[in-house]
Amino acid sequence: MLLRSFLPLLSILTGSAFAASWIVPGAVWTDTDGVRIDAHGGGIFKYEDTFYWIGQGDGDNVTARMYSSTDLLNWENRGLQSTVGGMWRPKLAMLEGGFWIYGQVSRRVQPLESTQIVGEYTITQPAVYLPPNNYSYSDTGIFQDDDGTWYLLTSADHNTLQVNKINIDGTIGARVNSLTGAPYEAPGMLKVADTYFLLVSGKTAYAPNPNKMFWSTSINGTWNGPFDIAPNSTNTYNSQNSFELVVEGTECTTYVYMGDRFDETGSEESSYVWLPMGVDSSTKRLTLEYHDMWKVNVSTGVVSFPTVARRYDAESVELSGRAGRIEFISLNVFVISNHSIVFSDCENCDNKRAVSGITFHNITGTGSPQWISFHYTVNNPKDFEVAIECLEVYEEES
Repeated sequence: MLLRSFLPLLSILTGSAFAASWIVPGAVWTDTDGVRIDAHGGGIFKYEDTFYWIGQGDGDNVTARMYSSTDLLNWENRGLQSTVGGMWRPKLAMLEGGFWIYGQVSRRVQPLESTQIVGEYTITQPAVYLPPNNYSYSDTGIFQDDDGTWYLLTSADHNTLQVNKINIDGTIGARVNSLTGAPYEAPGMLKVADTYFLLVSGKTAYAPNPNKMFWSTSINGTWNGPFDIAPNSTNTYNSQNSFELVVEGTECTTYVYMGDRFDETGSEESSYVWLPMGVDSSTKRLTLEYHDMWKVNVSTGVVSFPTVARRYDAESVELSGRAGRIEFISLNVFVISNHSIVFSDCENCDNKRAVSGITFHNITGTGSPQWISFHYTVNNPKDFEVAIECLEVYEEES
């Protein structure tokens, strides 16, 4: 029998090959060169048979960076798309045969234009404040309606979330709708049948919060809501909305929530939380469907998950390290008691303290690379936080 020990000391992705097989919310996601994907606050546009993911390159002066994929799993880095830095939450659109990037630069909308989808995006129009009141803004979203019309979604100042039409010449047109009364940001939109769904986040900087949804039967109609898209206690599974992707397949249509799990500074070390969304047409509700690992067939639209036909026992696990007492609850479920936790220094932690490293011994493995999931509950999230900083795996003599 092959026994393995796991030493959890956030990312548990042990190889880029795994990312090519499944979408794993919150894990490190690497491109086809094995480099961490850096495209936060972004969105996806499908052109012909390829998906193009545009986002802010936080490691490159917040410059628009693009990746491309034919399966939503394996992403090729197509590089920085312009020389314009400080462009937050860029989004991609196609107008009159040309390609456009819209992002926030110095709290104004900066359009970039190119004759090709990859590269050579340049400033052909000046950055502008939002019509009709010349508001500055922060976050950018984008949506294309069934008739081909594009709309810019923005979290404008004065706690106003706006929807502005994008004219066919790429300029920002009239405001067609707005949402007021609360500090919302990170807007995204999708349409299911005749219903428009607007997803928003609260304003809590880089800390996650319970994102909400509104619905309307018209792009310029009244917004109904807010409604939850996930249990409030999960803070949208520790993420913030970025974009809603619609995958239209031959068998079904899948709606994908694209979120960012930011670190405390919103750096390139932040990760991604992508999840399928359930839609209830009768109640007009969207619900995020959490899965540790999943993928969508871009041809059929069908979502699938890893098989759980066989599990590997951990009920006889032994604990070592200074992290407190572990209690066995059921197969693969353990609780580390909070009354005997020993803290150590942690300069990168918010409260500068962290639990010492712990080791789980006597785990039966497969003898080959495999995913491991750690599920935990923080009983007092105001005073404590949990992160798995690294994972070492080593074999023991049986």
